[in-house]
Amino acid sequence: MAGEKSAFDQTFLFSSLPSKKFSFLQDKDTLALLMKWSMLGRISAQSYSFDQSFCPYNSEKFVLCFFRDPDVVSSLKKMEAGVSVPLDKPVVSVDVELVPCTKVSMELFDPIYSCGILRPSGHIVKCFHYAYPDYDELRQMLQEEDSEHYDVVRRGERGEFLFRLFKHLCLGGELCQYEDTIDPYINTTKQVYKDLISAQKDPDTKKISVVSTVIKVSAYDEFGRCFPGIREQEQTFAYLIVDPFKRHVTLFCHFYGVGNLTL
Repeated sequence: MAGEKSAFDQTFLFSSLPSKKFSFLQDKDTLALLMKWSMLGRISAQSYSFDQSFCPYNSEKFVLCFFRDPDVVSSLKKMEAGVSVPLDKPVVSVDVELVPCTKVSMELFDPIYSCGILRPSGHIVKCFHYAYPDYDELRQMLQEEDSEHYDVVRRGERGEFLFRLFKHLCLGGELCQYEDTIDPYINTTKQVYKDLISAQKDPDTKKISVVSTVIKVSAYDEFGRCFPGIREQEQTFAYLIVDPFKRHVTLFCHFYGVGNLTL
């Protein structure tokens, strides 16, 4: 169509939205948990507007434009102290993974409550591990494929952004103090998910569905990976969460390490 750029030629411009706040980065109880889990000051969410229509098939171009955008680069360099984001050199390529994001309830976690990972009280069952002195059945289910409970959440469900978020929060940062009960993990996962994901109700069927597209991202300059972090680490991650209707995108990321020890 005249006036419409082809997907190949399309470029996106971004503008920071500093006024957009997230409850999980404001709420004192949540901040106290993030501090306990050694993620405070290392987990962040920053939103931007963009100027063209977005389609998931064009994600790689979108992400490349994002990491090359001057407004984005300058805002990333101002991220919280203790976390350096070395985008000094131009980004030359990106890796993108479209992450399934369809959940509008917490039912995905129901099987965890009845399989032996938790006591009836909600306390997490401890277990032996040769490398971790303070290990439990929940972390074993999250991390180890030969765990007897690994398949209580089906493999397809484990790929969902909601489950990935839960896993990230359970594993925490370098000096994580793990919870004895599951409730803090579940409640914080729900809060962060609701903060980040956009949903809408169908006026006819009344069914609620997710409208956000979630993209796991990493960026590379001429010397190799430069964001998030120069080395791959499961708990160093970055996701772009796109609301195609508002034309807003949120960069949600965490850099593994020792989190802030004071609020």
